[in-house]
Amino acid sequence: MPDNLKTGVDKPDLYDPKINKAYAELATHYGALVDPARASKPKDKPRVERPMPYVRDSFWRGREFVSIEHMQAEAVTWSRQVAGRRQCRPLGGAAPASVFEDIEAAELLPLPPTPFVLARWSTAVVGPDIHIKVGRTLYSVPWKLIGRRVDVRSTATVVQVFYEGGLMKTHAALEQGKRTDKLDYPPEKIAFQMKTPIWCRTQASQVGDGCRTVIDQLLEVHALYRLRAAQGILGLRGKYGDGRLDAACTRALAVGDPSYRTIKGILIAGTETEPEPLTSGDAGAAAFLHGPAQLFGDAATTPDTTDDDRDDQVRDDEEVDAR
Repeated sequence: MPDNLKTGVDKPDLYDPKINKAYAELATHYGALVDPARASKPKDKPRVERPMPYVRDSFWRGREFVSIEHMQAEAVTWSRQVAGRRQCRPLGGAAPASVFEDIEAAELLPLPPTPFVLARWSTAVVGPDIHIKVGRTLYSVPWKLIGRRVDVRSTATVVQVFYEGGLMKTHAALEQGKRTDKLDYPPEKIAFQMKTPIWCRTQASQVGDGCRTVIDQLLEVHALYRLRAAQGILGLRGKYGDGRLDAACTRALAVGDPSYRTIKGILIAGTETEPEPLTSGDAGAAAFLHGPAQLFGDAATTPDTTDDDRDDQVRDDEEVDAR
């Protein structure tokens, strides 16, 4: 029966006092009932506080103790031989020890098997990024609680988030940083956060056929091993846009090197819209093996020559030789 101390009672009320959560946990752990005294009723307190002057005058006065163990041993002896045997008017003249043995002892519960863990309670509002701040750490909570005020229970090892009395999320405590459970995001954003092969293919289809072909080729074999490269290619959307990225993928396919490095290089150089290189079907042979048409493909063309033109050319050559 505490006085309405702040560490025990958050809000005094005659009918429904609001007990501090940590204080209530302590009472629950040891099987005790918290029944605060009425506020602004000083006459209610003497019955609870009356034993205090007796303990002070009978046990403490005139005594000296050399250690905490000495004091505890003396307190046990005094309780059994002095305080427990005195006659108490509120008990009808009976001794407290006899009342305890006859009535109260049978109702006692054993101590809990585990020690009490003191927790710190606080409140927080869930931000639009599905995180709350506890101390110097951000913790994620289910997305449906965005904008809601939640209760947070923190210990040295665990952080628990409650909403309307129900446990919504549990995290291992972190001194500083961020803990995020990707499953706390809305369903439509889970795939984005996970960036699985399925997500990559879906995003590539939105970019264009060229990008989809590149991603399909990357993820065709050893998808998880090549997943980072696929994510990197799709990450270029934010800087260069879908149109340029798709064009760069198409050009990379044309030159036979649809890799992240090549596609990024094409975008940086701005060459994604240049004509596709000529192909000869020779599996990448050197230029001088492509034949005259390929080797001089970019040279200026000349009109077809006639037989007379060839005869004139022969005569000119003979005259040059004669000289």
